[in-house]
Amino acid sequence: MKADKSGTGRFIHLLGAAQICSWGTVFYGFPLIAEAMRADLGWSKTELYGAATLGVLLAGLAAYPVGSAIDRGNGRLIMTGASVIAGLLFAGWSQVESIAVFYLVLAGIGCMQAATLYEPAFAVIARRVGALKARNGITTLTLWGGFASTVFIPIIQFVIEARGWREALLVMAAVNIVVCGSLYALAIDPAKDAPRPVPSPGDPAAIAGRAAVAAAMRKPAYWGLMLAWSSYALAFSTLTYHFFPLFLERGLDSKGAVAVLTVIGPAQVAGRIAIRWLAAEAPVRKLGSAIVVVFPLAVLGFAFAPPQALLIAAIAAFYGAANGMITIVRGVAVPEMVSREAYGAISGSLVAPMNIVTALSPFGAALLWQASGGYGAVLAVIFAGSLTLCAGFWFAAYWARK
Repeated sequence: MKADKSGTGRFIHLLGAAQICSWGTVFYGFPLIAEAMRADLGWSKTELYGAATLGVLLAGLAAYPVGSAIDRGNGRLIMTGASVIAGLLFAGWSQVESIAVFYLVLAGIGCMQAATLYEPAFAVIARRVGALKARNGITTLTLWGGFASTVFIPIIQFVIEARGWREALLVMAAVNIVVCGSLYALAIDPAKDAPRPVPSPGDPAAIAGRAAVAAAMRKPAYWGLMLAWSSYALAFSTLTYHFFPLFLERGLDSKGAVAVLTVIGPAQVAGRIAIRWLAAEAPVRKLGSAIVVVFPLAVLGFAFAPPQALLIAAIAAFYGAANGMITIVRGVAVPEMVSREAYGAISGSLVAPMNIVTALSPFGAALLWQASGGYGAVLAVIFAGSLTLCAGFWFAAYWARK
């Protein structure tokens, strides 16, 4: 990818800076705000996480139309507009006093996740440079995005402790409207998108939209990836939303828990750099087959390690590196293992069930925590999901060889 000559480098870096802010606010901010709301308003964990569940369920429904719209060249409108709307919703969230309004706001923010996080950004990159040439750009983008938790978790927690959760939400609103909105508008230039090929009659390589998704669904690798990514979503979303209270339950104080969480971002970046320099040309099926093994091992570490901040931080770094690597695998698996056509639509069809699992898992974990009285049972379910992740990806990798 000739970034310096084509302007693609500037495009990726602007997109990456925006992704730090999108992930840091739209995704990583919720657990911190939720814990502060629980202490302030007295709402239960299941009430709070139920709202997050509703939001991410709607994100799942929005994933396919968002991907299709980006395939048609509407990336700037989608990502810029969604950031501005997300900012307005954060401002509304800062004023909530009732559960009903809270659920309405979180429903809207969930929809904005489908239009501002990695999958739409990956689709924008594929639209610009072509699906098969997108790997370097996706890797660079994820290097940027890996800093989101490291930058924003401490900032949000600091504002919560200094000014309260409502002020923190207003800061998050300003970040989305001013920073994310501006960066996406500057980065994405529809005039520079790769021209769409004109399908010739009877040409099987020129499939688009729904036809491409239907063709992908006839391949076993597609269903293996769907199982793998849905299982990954169960483990990742449950841990992400419950890491903070999990670490508090394990005996860490809030500063120790935040310190452990900030390790994950740099570890993600380190994992992605390792792929970029050591395995840039390796087939994604081989990379993914090795990386998925790390997840069950990390979950065992979280379950059985003694409550020592340094040790848990080391396990979190191990987990973060694997998570950083698997994000790149997710970004390039579709063109390398399933189909080169209609990246946004096929990716959106895979992300939809993944987002549904992402939505249900934190709420289900909250219910399980409430029923069992602790996070032991939750970690057991996460471990089972991590094993299914391995099985699904290995299945997809086997059939991708055919």
